[in-house]
Amino acid sequence: MENNYSFKIYTSTQELNGQWDVIAKSNIFLSKAYLEILEEAAPINMTCFFIGFFEKENLVGIAIAQFLNLNKLESFGERERCIKTAVRNFIFKNFCSHVLFLGNNMLSGQNAFVFDKHLAAKKGTHLLYQASEEIKKILKKKGTKVHITTFKDFEEEEINDFTSPHFKQLYQFTIQPNMVFTADPNWHSFEDYIASLSKKYRDQYKRCRKKAEGIHKQKMNLEEIIANEDTIYNLYHHVAQNAPFNTFFLSKHHFRTMKEKLKDQFLFYGYFENGNLIGFNTLIKNGTQMDTYFLGYDEKVQREKMLYLNMLYDMIAYSINKGFAAIIFARTALEIKSSVGAKPIEMFGFIQHANAMINKKMERLFCYLEPKTEWKERNPFK
Repeated sequence: MENNYSFKIYTSTQELNGQWDVIAKSNIFLSKAYLEILEEAAPINMTCFFIGFFEKENLVGIAIAQFLNLNKLESFGERERCIKTAVRNFIFKNFCSHVLFLGNNMLSGQNAFVFDKHLAAKKGTHLLYQASEEIKKILKKKGTKVHITTFKDFEEEEINDFTSPHFKQLYQFTIQPNMVFTADPNWHSFEDYIASLSKKYRDQYKRCRKKAEGIHKQKMNLEEIIANEDTIYNLYHHVAQNAPFNTFFLSKHHFRTMKEKLKDQFLFYGYFENGNLIGFNTLIKNGTQMDTYFLGYDEKVQREKMLYLNMLYDMIAYSINKGFAAIIFARTALEIKSSVGAKPIEMFGFIQHANAMINKKMERLFCYLEPKTEWKERNPFK
């Protein structure tokens, strides 16, 4: 490699350089503990690669890549049954079923890489591209051809670091925004947040809480998660299956593995009615920010009790009371998240199809790969 820089691709966390967690300290989603979760409990159609970047012998950056075989999916999402969805599914099955993500397709935001001060971002992204080409060669030797390569999710200032000429061959896209809730420094408790809402949205909060009377919320430990594993998975699977689009489904033991590996940094809250688990949400502490993770619920109870909105308020309450600066709410249910104060952050990426003819049509094809959602932004504050 030029200029004393090189990279190494790992397929097991046991192989990772001893300095890995030193580099990863700013992002839990690149820590060995989290990567071990992907190793032990990743979706069945996902294979992970871990990339170390070196200056001579010194580790100066780390990254993750995920290969997804979409042919192993039971469905791509069943909420929308229409001609466009049928066309999308046909395209995926026949032309786009093998996808290599440089980044983490299970999360929103820049969780692809961390470079330390010895590796400039522009140099790091150049090495990342070279690593993606090497991973494709590894997969090809195993008889698997990658159809689509994509680099995701980056904010506007981050995308400016992708200056390598290679990226000019890729289609730059924008996707649904990442919804981020930023705590006002003047809020010292959840009550301060409620007081800052306009009357309309304070009334929404009161109505939402009244609807949830009779629901008992409980933080669940590892033993309780394991004891309720079947119900938890059914609740998760119901929500995932009814999403407009999916590229994976979690394994049944995913949440137990999260708790085993991340311990107190992973929070699991169950919602019970008459002693029965009818919903759950999960949070991950990531430095000064809180990342929302997967959730599940009984659809009938969710409608009657406004369960999802209650979960959002609970996440905000915990995060403000514990002093977190922001909550990463990700990119689903944009309008309802906006109604509690989350703001859209525009996200960018690069994508390329292995077939040159198809790649020329990528701009037209992309609307099928990434269905767009129409929504109205709300402002709940005075």
